[in-house]
Amino acid sequence: MKPLRIGVLAVQGNFREHAQMLRRLGADVVEVRKAVELDGLDGLVIPGGESTTFTRLMHLYGLDEGIRGFDRPVFGTCAGMIVLDREHLGLVDVSVRRNAFGRQVASFESDLPVVGLEEPVRAVFIRAPWIEDVGPAVEVLAEVDGRPVLAREGRFLVAAFHPELTDDTRLHELFLESVREAEVVRA
Repeated sequence: MKPLRIGVLAVQGNFREHAQMLRRLGADVVEVRKAVELDGLDGLVIPGGESTTFTRLMHLYGLDEGIRGFDRPVFGTCAGMIVLDREHLGLVDVSVRRNAFGRQVASFESDLPVVGLEEPVRAVFIRAPWIEDVGPAVEVLAEVDGRPVLAREGRFLVAAFHPELTDDTRLHELFLESVREAEVVRA
């Protein structure tokens, strides 16, 4: 079985950490900086970073339209979740509040119970957003103080935190599992 080709949007943010974790899990990782580099990928990760900068660079390089046309599974973390929401690319039926937990000094870590996982996930929240509103097809997988911070809608997985900054690979494994399932459906 050939390794999954997973793109990591590499215009800004923690793309290296995601790439490293995906490689540890056996994926063939492609750093994506132009829309043409989305061709032939099995899935895409949009990492954390600064969402305003992300949006501007994605538009500049035509990645916004490229991602809108990308029909494979996508995992967005922190700023990646923001750019996928209703107000930005409009691909996930959620509205997101930026910096919802506060400024950099309010960053924190938490052991987060996640639907479908036996043990909590260590979650690193850095100037993190939260989900303000979810559409009817969105499944909330984890919350902090009653605020959704991990959700799934169809082929999209979004997290308000940075799973790539821990040694816990389970959320990346969950994403890769959705990529494999999509491959089976395609075949």
